[in-house]
Amino acid sequence: MRLGVKAALVDGRLVDGDVSIEDGRIDAVGLAPAGKAGVAVPGFIDVQINGFDGVDFTTAGPGDYAHVAQQLAETGVTAFQPTLISLPPSDSLKALQRLRGVATSHARILGMHVEGPFLSPVRCGAHDPDNLIDPDLILTQRLVQAGPLTQATIAPELPGALALIEWLVGAGVTVALGHTDADAATAHAAFDLGARSVTHIFGAQRPWKHRDPGISGAALVRNDVFLTAIVDGIHLAPEATMLAADAAGERFVLITDAIAAAGRPDGEYVLGDRRVILERGACRLENGVLAGSALTMDQAVRNMIELGYSPERSIAAATSAPAALMRRTDLGSLEPGHAADACVLDGGFQVVRTMVGGEESFVA
Repeated sequence: MRLGVKAALVDGRLVDGDVSIEDGRIDAVGLAPAGKAGVAVPGFIDVQINGFDGVDFTTAGPGDYAHVAQQLAETGVTAFQPTLISLPPSDSLKALQRLRGVATSHARILGMHVEGPFLSPVRCGAHDPDNLIDPDLILTQRLVQAGPLTQATIAPELPGALALIEWLVGAGVTVALGHTDADAATAHAAFDLGARSVTHIFGAQRPWKHRDPGISGAALVRNDVFLTAIVDGIHLAPEATMLAADAAGERFVLITDAIAAAGRPDGEYVLGDRRVILERGACRLENGVLAGSALTMDQAVRNMIELGYSPERSIAAATSAPAALMRRTDLGSLEPGHAADACVLDGGFQVVRTMVGGEESFVA
């Protein structure tokens, strides 16, 4: 089948012509005659999302995941990684167990990201400090056994954290550093052991100083570390976004960090075991601390374009970059042979169609 598009974005270059799909994979690009229905780009990938449209992944069941997957397809997302904030261990284990075996007919589920509970109490952000504990190998092994754990965010300065990072890397789990007061030396040690990402750069971590650059400074100067960022105009000043994007290049990853409030009107929602208030686009605890976002990935891409980045670069931050972070070589590209996960954008970069594995998921 053909998509009927006039062009496609293929590994950072715009290729005129249509796209064909066969057996759930991209078959060919640049086909004549070209269609007229916009430009095909790889499907967006969100590696940090806590919930959406009233669903919080802490308590989500198969029906909830199916609903979120369908809603995300409308925003161009074709793969996502449900994320848990720091919870009592029993709650995290149950959430992972519920995710085991869940499959959706819309956006793909990559696996679970546990953001905590091995985080710094002085950089806890919206996480309940009562849920934070020091790294625990036995608990981590139980989490890995409970369900599809694909990413963990850890504060590397905690007792036993470096050993746990090494174990997780060996187990095939992507390790990110975040909610941390680590200095640069500790961050470098963790990166050298295989940690490969910083969770929401500049947020809930030791502030950068010229003689104490912290985790952000360490990450910015390395070429083997991905930086994830919430580009919603609330979490980061434009200059902070641009600094991280310019330093990281192809390693800059857009995330939404969306919560159950995303896609909903102002009001009260939950994030794990926390009460969150959505007001004028910002999600905050009652004490004013930011608690996730109401951002969608298509809006994050448009926000990056509005900052002056090219559409090609902005789309890469939501497609090829997160695919590379998660080592998903089958996703994030429209090169022939890759999974036919694609969305079609109009001239205003609005999503008008989404396909997952060559199957229609959304049509405006």
